[in-house]
Amino acid sequence: MFVLKNVGKLLFGSNSQESMIELPQGQLYLVRPLSPKGYSELIFKDATARIRRTGQDFQYQLVVQRVYEEGEAELLADEEGEDAEIDALTTERDEKTFLLDEALHFRVESRAGSENILAWKDLSGDVGDLFEFVCDGTVSANQVASFDRIAKQCQYERKYRKPHTTASEADLFQFEFEDEQPIPQASPIHSPTIGRTFDSDEMFPNINNSNSKAAANISVKRDSPTQAPIAEMLAQDDEPAPEPERQEREVRAPDQEKDMGPPAAAAQPEPLEILSMELGELHFFDFPSGAFVLQDSSVTAQVSDIGKWQYWLHVASKEREWLGIPVVADINPVFNFEFLSFIFNQFTEDGSAYSWLLRFKDQETLERFQEGLMRALWEQLNEIKWTKVKDQERQYVLDAFEDLAMEDAPAEEQEEEEEREEAEAAEEEEEDVGIRNEEYDTDEEHDDVEMQPRDGNTNKAIAVGYKHDRSFVVRGTQIGVFKHTPANNLEFSTNISKIETPKGTLFSPKKVMLHNEDRNMILQNDTDPNKLYRMDLEYGKVVDEWNVHDDIPVVTFAPENKFAQMTHEPTFLGIGSNSLFRVDPRLAGNKLVDSQLKQYASKNDFSAISTTEKGYVAVASNKGDVRLFDRLGINAKTHIPALGEAIIGLDVSADGRWVLATCRTYLLLVDALQKTGKNEGKLGFEKSFAADSKPQPRRLALTPEHVAQFAYETGKPVTFTPARFNTGHAGEETSIISATGPYIINWNMRKVLRGHKAPYIIKRYTEEVKADDFKFGTDENVLVALPNEVSMVGKQQLKRPTRESIAGHGNRFGTPQRDSGRVGNLNSGRYKLGRDDVVDSPY
Repeated sequence: MFVLKNVGKLLFGSNSQESMIELPQGQLYLVRPLSPKGYSELIFKDATARIRRTGQDFQYQLVVQRVYEEGEAELLADEEGEDAEIDALTTERDEKTFLLDEALHFRVESRAGSENILAWKDLSGDVGDLFEFVCDGTVSANQVASFDRIAKQCQYERKYRKPHTTASEADLFQFEFEDEQPIPQASPIHSPTIGRTFDSDEMFPNINNSNSKAAANISVKRDSPTQAPIAEMLAQDDEPAPEPERQEREVRAPDQEKDMGPPAAAAQPEPLEILSMELGELHFFDFPSGAFVLQDSSVTAQVSDIGKWQYWLHVASKEREWLGIPVVADINPVFNFEFLSFIFNQFTEDGSAYSWLLRFKDQETLERFQEGLMRALWEQLNEIKWTKVKDQERQYVLDAFEDLAMEDAPAEEQEEEEEREEAEAAEEEEEDVGIRNEEYDTDEEHDDVEMQPRDGNTNKAIAVGYKHDRSFVVRGTQIGVFKHTPANNLEFSTNISKIETPKGTLFSPKKVMLHNEDRNMILQNDTDPNKLYRMDLEYGKVVDEWNVHDDIPVVTFAPENKFAQMTHEPTFLGIGSNSLFRVDPRLAGNKLVDSQLKQYASKNDFSAISTTEKGYVAVASNKGDVRLFDRLGINAKTHIPALGEAIIGLDVSADGRWVLATCRTYLLLVDALQKTGKNEGKLGFEKSFAADSKPQPRRLALTPEHVAQFAYETGKPVTFTPARFNTGHAGEETSIISATGPYIINWNMRKVLRGHKAPYIIKRYTEEVKADDFKFGTDENVLVALPNEVSMVGKQQLKRPTRESIAGHGNRFGTPQRDSGRVGNLNSGRYKLGRDDVVDSPY
């Protein structure tokens, strides 16, 4: 019979003694593979291991307590005197306690003969020292697995300061510590005191004994920076122990034989100037597990200028060159100050993509590295020295590339309830779709009719009707007209087969915009940018040719206000590369209104324009900045600095609160409402922001892990189409839509503002998405133009980004299951052209 000598109450009190789980019997060893003190020491011949709470929130202890045979404790007390219990406390003779922190690298291993071992680092010992709890044979594997699971949950709570119920499997996987070498064999009870040799088969059963040096290296591993600062660790020894030569694991996607382990590092160019050089630890994103895996606990990350506005990121340790990549927008940089991490992507010449994480010892180190990295990225994109940028604008850029934690995040319960409601609504809609399947699935004769284009053109633009339920798809010199059915699907209506000038010259529009209650369409010919054309949609032909200005080519144009196309408003707005103006078709001669022309002397390189319901104007540029105007002909009220990339698309919420800019690799969401100062409550369109209170940007990007998976599936980096808010008179904007390659991406505004890590859902198609937009008045339906197909997809068909949804149901080359229903029927929302629908070409 065994009893516990309980002395813990003297330390923690009775309330903190609650055990969460217990392994009733085992032996505790201290194993020192490299220590001259002896290889192994038996601490407790009989012991119990448990996890117990402490008096502090999110803090737990791993406790191993000695078990005495009946009468043994009293005999020991008689031999040692009445102060033995107090002495036991100071010497930890009867109980070993360890704070459950990831620095322990707590792990479990099962060996032949049903032996289960728990192991963790001795943080106060020498390098390589381990505690091992060898479970008795009566302890089942299920008990050990439960113990391991709870240990991971406790480590998660300590690290993130929140309940483990918020953790995903990927969150808990980070506490697996699979990069550690196998747990060394503990000695028998009567272990010898002399040290074992480094190449012992018993210590390293999986290592080739012919290379004793390699075997020794494997057993030596520095502690993580979570245990001690990197600089302190490096200062511990004049000649630090070598980094482990890890056994390379072959990481493969489940449906591919492609090796997704870290690629070989490229040669380091000669640096002209070092912008940043910091110590940290390097992690690599493991595709099968969906988690970052530690590769090296001590590396140097260096950002350098290599000349001609080119910059280089180099990561290496003393033993290995890990990484060398150019600093460009495609690396998709994300800085997370909560976890002191920098996450980024690497693209290789064969089209493969990888995701990495650098973790630093403290915030100051991360800030220094961020400054160097963002300086390099800024200068590479703009070819302007970072030092010439104003301090406020530099901070604006740095803030945009952080993982923002929003202050207005709601309670977890409320969020879960809202997600349940969304899921229930989606299920109801799917049931409705199933009912419509039975009603409409009768078009058997057009099954699997694939009409290939005969003119070499593909779909390239969508214009969604506001006034009437029509959408127009531009394809070469043709326009397809589609009705929106009551069942929220598309039905082919007619084809405008020839887009030609009044003089009979065919052209393919560069830009189109509906106008005058959707009765007209404004078109631009790429070969003659000084002119615009008006098409009468009732007649299906171009009826007017307007010369805007002899010396100002039109870059693009927009409605006079957000809903102007629903009215008879004749004027609209346009931009040149350095000018903003109004176009009035009623004028004789040139249609540009001279009194409302704002022209800049500098080369602003304007690229996009958008308006609010009140007619406020936002203008963006290829330099990446945005200007906000309350009217034409004057200076901008607010200038939003550039982050670096050119802006290729711009949208504004109807009330002017939100400005949405599209760059190639990310979206930029800016809150234009002023919350402090003398202009509190005013929009940036109406009054200028104070110099020290620029609006904090929200950079909407795919997570680096998803970018790497997208690129792995498609062989291409992210390239977004112009993003748009859902639009309608009935309510505020709730969603954002864009596309990259074959993926439609839908951002949830509520989740964006709450700071979710991945606040978007996706749908993969078999081909590249050419254009996309919301149906007017809803965020539940999206119009999608593929090269040779047009469809309306319901929001319920978009899924959370997972390995399966990104891969297209497991196929790397993206052949997802076909939409429910047959070709041309109404339930699928998809329109594939039947033979009777073709007029001269696919339309």
